[in-house]
Order: sequence, then structure tokens, then C-alpha cells
Amino acid sequence: MKTDAVPAERRWLLLIYQLPSKPAYFRVKVWRRLQRIGAVAVKSTVYALPANVETQEDFEWLLKEIVEGGGEAMVCEARLIDGLSDSQTHALFDAARDEDYEAIAAETRALSARREAADTATDETAEIRSQTNRLRKRLAEIAAIDFFGATGRLSAESLIAELEQALAKDKDMVEEQPKTPSLAPADLKGRIWVTRKGVHVDRIACSWLIRRFIDPDATIRFAPGKGYVPNPGEIRFDMFEGEITHEGDRCSLEVLLAMAGIADPALQAIAEIVHDIDLKDAKFGHEETPGIASLIAGICAANPQDEQRILHGGPVFDNLYQYFRARRG
Repeated sequence: MKTDAVPAERRWLLLIYQLPSKPAYFRVKVWRRLQRIGAVAVKSTVYALPANVETQEDFEWLLKEIVEGGGEAMVCEARLIDGLSDSQTHALFDAARDEDYEAIAAETRALSARREAADTATDETAEIRSQTNRLRKRLAEIAAIDFFGATGRLSAESLIAELEQALAKDKDMVEEQPKTPSLAPADLKGRIWVTRKGVHVDRIACSWLIRRFIDPDATIRFAPGKGYVPNPGEIRFDMFEGEITHEGDRCSLEVLLAMAGIADPALQAIAEIVHDIDLKDAKFGHEETPGIASLIAGICAANPQDEQRILHGGPVFDNLYQYFRARRG
């Protein structure tokens, strides 16, 4: 769950409607339109969107359809005062988009498994390529209504990109693209580290690893997740197009450990826990995972400032590291 504080002046558009009992397909049509424009339900027949020119137009077109279909509707601009808070509404949007992203990720994993089992240049791989293109288009559609930058996009984007690269190599459809050179461990010292605002488990864990094992004097800055252009000397982590971010089915902490050349079983165990919390795929299934997830969620809920989350999250990972070191002898 994203826990960025929503500005107090946040305004929302609310679509309040009532549909005729028949025909039944009209209800389905309206529901599908609401899904396509990214609206979320705050009550049974009250849907919300963040207020801007584009979302207002989306609601106005839908209002017109509802009225023409025999229903009643109104669109209003609102500021939430009591009951449902801005941050709770914000979380509803992130949860909806994360669910969409996870559906794409699950389909992509299934296609990757099919590709590994299939021979290249067959009807099977052609079908996989077609389905991958469909998922890429669907990802773009979801990103367009991802108003607050849900965390699930990184994993879905990375999985699709990895599958696309594998398919391109199989078919030899495109020339091999030059790969971004990996950073040597020595290159990770004396740098400015930049990550997205609203840090949660993966970014908190990466920040802890950086200051605990890579560069104790590291400077960590927080920037908007989209469109950030790094300055000289900066390394972006857990960001779109970052130097250190999700790769395939690995979270950013797993990638950072590999890039830093750190082979510590205790740190690997921590990375597996962070993976399961961040990607929500229960890949490793450590018994400690639910407890750590609750601790980090509590830290984020109690500390709106990113640096405070990192400060309070550090002892959690310090103790977890000592626990795994002792347990593994």
C-alpha cells in the first residue's frame, strides 16, 4: 500500500448515479466504462476520480450515456472532510491498479513458462508473441489511469520487457541492443542515491543495505517516480528506467545485492522476504514474512516522511540480519 500523504487541498470528482433495473446489459456497460477510465467505488453507486480536465470529461461522457440509457446521474467536485479520508481514497486507486498489474504479471509469467517449453519459430511462439503484444498494450492502458503511481507497475513492466527480449532473441527479429553496463562495487561508493518518494519495503531495505554495507556516508534523495532525469553522480534505485531496479522477477534489493557482489546468506534471506512482500507472489514463503510486512506497514503509517521511514526501518533489518546470521550459524 502506498502511504504518501495526499495534499490537504486534494479535490475529487464524484459520479453519483442510479440505473434502471432493465436492461441488465446496461449495468454491465456502465461498469466496464468505469473500469476503463480508472474510477473507483467509494459507495455502491458513487465513483471517484482525481479532479482534472481529462477526468471531468470522462465522467461527463459517462453521465451522458447513463441519462440516454434511462438512468439518472450527477457529477460533482468534492473535498473529503470526514469519513473516507484523502489518503484512504488514494489507497483505493493504488489497490485497484496493483490488482490490474498483478493480473498482467501473472499472465506474463505463464507466457514465459510456455515459451521455455516451446520450440522457437513455431505457431506456439507466434501465439505467445501475439499475447505478449496484447499484454504490453494492456499495460499501457492501465498506466494511463494509474493516477498515483502504484508500485505494481515495476514488476509487470519488467516481466513483459524480459519476455519481449527473450522472444526477440529467439526469432532474431531485431538487432541485439547494447546493454547498460553493470556497475562495479567500487562504482557504488561516493554516489548520490535517488529513489521514488513514498518509500516502502523494497526502497527502505535498499536504503538500509546501501548505508549498512555499501557506503555508510551515502546521500539518499527522493524524487517523483516518473520522468526524473538523473544528475551526474546519481544512481536511481527502484525507479522506472533506474540503474538499479526490478529485473524480471527480482525485486530491487535482490538486484542491488547482485550488483554489489555481496554473497551473504543472511542478506539473501532478507532479500527473499522483501521480494515476497513487494511482489506478493509468495515465491520463498519465509515464516517471518507476515511479521516483517506488518512492521514495515506500521512504520510507513506512522511516518509520512521518507527519511523517517528509512530511519525507523533500519533497526528492523539490523535485527533481522542478526537473527538470520545466528540461525544460519
